Amino acid sequence: MLKKICMFLMLLSGTYQSESQKFFTSFFGGISTYQGDLVERPLALEQSKFAWGVGLLVELNDRMFIRGDFTSGKLSGDDRLGVKNRQRNLNFFSNIYEFSLGFEYVLFNLYDYKVSPYVFTGISRYSFSPKTLSDDGNEVSLFELNTEGQGFYKNRKPYKLRQFAIPFGGGLQWAITDNKRIGFVIGIRKTFTDYIDDVSTTYVDKDILFANRRNAPAFAYRGDELPNGDPYPPDGTKRGNPTSKDWYYFSGITLRVRIQPGKQKQHYSQKFKRAKVTCPKPM
Repeated sequence: MLKKICMFLMLLSGTYQSESQKFFTSFFGGISTYQGDLVERPLALEQSKFAWGVGLLVELNDRMFIRGDFTSGKLSGDDRLGVKNRQRNLNFFSNIYEFSLGFEYVLFNLYDYKVSPYVFTGISRYSFSPKTLSDDGNEVSLFELNTEGQGFYKNRKPYKLRQFAIPFGGGLQWAITDNKRIGFVIGIRKTFTDYIDDVSTTYVDKDILFANRRNAPAFAYRGDELPNGDPYPPDGTKRGNPTSKDWYYFSGITLRVRIQPGKQKQHYSQKFKRAKVTCPKPM
């Protein structure tokens, strides 16, 4: 995927004259955050994790860019950090890897101004794999357990671990020089799945789940692990909210450096030379 993005950018840039080819490489460092059934607020910063990324930009003109990016982070959610579903006692974590291709627009020309807001959007392909920890500290793949009966219960299909999303957002950029820019970005990802956290619909009858995935009941509901916790819920009891898809965010600091920097952009100004006037000699 990364090769395809780079090849597309190179092909696109080839349609411009060589003197107008302008490339920036970008670096991102910040946090990744998730929004879904295991957090109670859109931006649960206490559950955010470190994220990083690299990218390549083609400068179409002073304000417009085509950009390709690879970004990696980690998402997590835990009922114990909230109030509403604490008795459910579910949790998850997942690495996330994303390739994206998009368009960026800078509101003010950064060759004339030092600071400008900017916005972007595009399309991305990302991968995830929700996991949790067992009582003895071992990682458990929730996807493989089919905790909501995917594949064998009421026509529920297994979800895919590679999906498309729509990235969009914006921030501020500061032009250190014509060849270096630093900025702050908030990037939002609209997904088309409710299973980044492995929680979406209702509980499956414990016996049915056990018959198909022996270890699944122990991780489909974990309220019974708490002191005085309730037993496994009856079949059909609400487990998540299927009407609301999951979201994730990348927010942080960006650094952009021009590849093979050339001359500084000329800021045109009118310069007048004093004319030398020679008066004729009197006769």
